[in-house]
Amino acid sequence: ILDTILSSSNLIKGVHYQTQETRRNEQGANVRPDVVLNLPDRKQIVIDSKTSLTAYAGYTAAEQPEECERCLKSHVDSVRKHVAELSAKSYQELMSGSPDFVIMFIPNESAFLAAMRADPQIWADAYRRKVVISSPTNLFALLKLVDNLWQRSDLERNTRDIAECGSKIYDQLVAFTASLENVGLSLDKARDAYADAYKRLCTGNDNIVRSGERLRRLGLPVKRRQSARTLDAAGAEHELPEAETPCGGE
Repeated sequence: ILDTILSSSNLIKGVHYQTQETRRNEQGANVRPDVVLNLPDRKQIVIDSKTSLTAYAGYTAAEQPEECERCLKSHVDSVRKHVAELSAKSYQELMSGSPDFVIMFIPNESAFLAAMRADPQIWADAYRRKVVISSPTNLFALLKLVDNLWQRSDLERNTRDIAECGSKIYDQLVAFTASLENVGLSLDKARDAYADAYKRLCTGNDNIVRSGERLRRLGLPVKRRQSARTLDAAGAEHELPEAETPCGGE
């Protein structure tokens, strides 16, 4: 019954709860809680489901009032005995920082209500001993609350992750912008350097192309010629007349 309730609570086995998990108490002895329910922030609650319903079964089957009363008293005594045994185990001490109580699960709603009606103090007495007696209905409500806590925890974690990722993206954006600005400055410097070099080559007074053409026209032997476009840019197309080639005579 407990496994069915857990399975229908939207909680995931192995993630939100473990069953029959062996642990070691402060005395060094191994203990095995029926269910360890995980809460956000690494808190845990133990659920125990070993409550005996033998006396309650006798109570429901009894035909005589005396037998019915006797079995009901035995049922209450059985519940109180298990509360005492569960309290003595101190399961909650195994869970550091967790709620200071253990859930004692009675898997039958009628058995739970019969004990509460027959002994109205039983729940409060158990609570003082750090044991919370729970019926299937109460436990299912608790598990839905735990599921809601996990959903809120996951949402908060996702929000933090989104904020962290957004912060990293913004930092990268700032760094990228700074790098791009540096690239722009470098391009500006490169353009200025190119303009200065081009001026020296072609457009300035006494530029290199014009001086070269003067040398060529004066008879410097060359194998290749500047393009018409370069000569035009340098203003060297008609700088000097071509040097006459010597041919003898006067």
